[in-house]
Amino acid sequence: MLNHRSPGVLTQPRSRLFFLLVLPLLMTACGVQATPSLFDQPLAVIAFGSCANQSKPQPIWDAIGANRPDLFVFLGDNIYGDTEDMNLLRARYAQLAAIPGYQHLRDNTPIIATWDDHDYGVNDGGADYPMKQESKKVFLDFFGEPANSERRLRAGGIYTAYAYGPPGQRVQIILLDTRWDRTPLTKVSDQEYAERRRQRIGPYTASTDPNAHLLGEDQWRWLAEQLRQPADLRLIATSIPYLQIGTGWETWENFPAERARLLTLITTTQANGVLFITGDTHRAQFSKRTQDAPYPLWEINSSGLTENVDWPAPDASRLGGYYTDDNFGLIRIDWREADPEITMEIRAVDNDLVLQNTIRLSELQMP
Repeated sequence: MLNHRSPGVLTQPRSRLFFLLVLPLLMTACGVQATPSLFDQPLAVIAFGSCANQSKPQPIWDAIGANRPDLFVFLGDNIYGDTEDMNLLRARYAQLAAIPGYQHLRDNTPIIATWDDHDYGVNDGGADYPMKQESKKVFLDFFGEPANSERRLRAGGIYTAYAYGPPGQRVQIILLDTRWDRTPLTKVSDQEYAERRRQRIGPYTASTDPNAHLLGEDQWRWLAEQLRQPADLRLIATSIPYLQIGTGWETWENFPAERARLLTLITTTQANGVLFITGDTHRAQFSKRTQDAPYPLWEINSSGLTENVDWPAPDASRLGGYYTDDNFGLIRIDWREADPEITMEIRAVDNDLVLQNTIRLSELQMP
């Protein structure tokens, strides 16, 4: 089933917040069964980003707001927490909340979020992080998750999905959790890593363990249900890159069976319209895969809002150039066209357009 929660309730503008909270109560009082909560208006501008250090200036929120997005998606590392002390984690979220640019965006734009390692609580962490239950509560409290939401009530991770717009213009946004159930990463030897460093390649490699996994089975079952839901465009938000190849850092490539499983799942569920939006890398780029794919798969990697590197790793999937200063991503959808135009952008801290690709919705369809 679709997740029928009102998306991003406590980050909605106040008038919309009042409407979303009161409408279900009025319907119940009148004996009316509540229907699935979908925003009636289609999304035309979707902004997203990752890797925002709460201790640094964040002027980029002004540039994001200047594009008047209908929605902002946090892709993870929304703060740099890196702690098992939940009071300290809350204090670091409070630093983000106190930033004027973020406050302005929060008060005027719906915000939805998943997490990555640093807001989860430990660098490159996975299932063995001992404070994940407590960190989950801090995360959900900060982003205003309703008390009765599936994210709070399930025993597992924070994965969830939202749907916006009417049939024919419906955008589904699937937020995966790549931390909660992830088994340990596989590292190369110190000697091999010393050689890799000269090529700017990281220490991780593909696991050969048949039991290695990135997502838990509960999340896989849930994801299969989501991909069967009706939608015209589907944004799969995964905190680490899905398509990138050969970087040696955290990507789905480190779990080849999981990577192939997702590709198979998209195909078997006949899920048209998939685009990946990802973070974590401290650089921005596009990736594209056509081989062994049901249709061309695109990934827009945006990182970071404050964090970046000037030595990006080699990547066989990269399409065009890359950008290594502060950045955010935008997806613009022109629903007025018979075959809607989708423009994918990376923009700089001053709102300059630095990377762009444009496709048609028909390009994201099963043959």
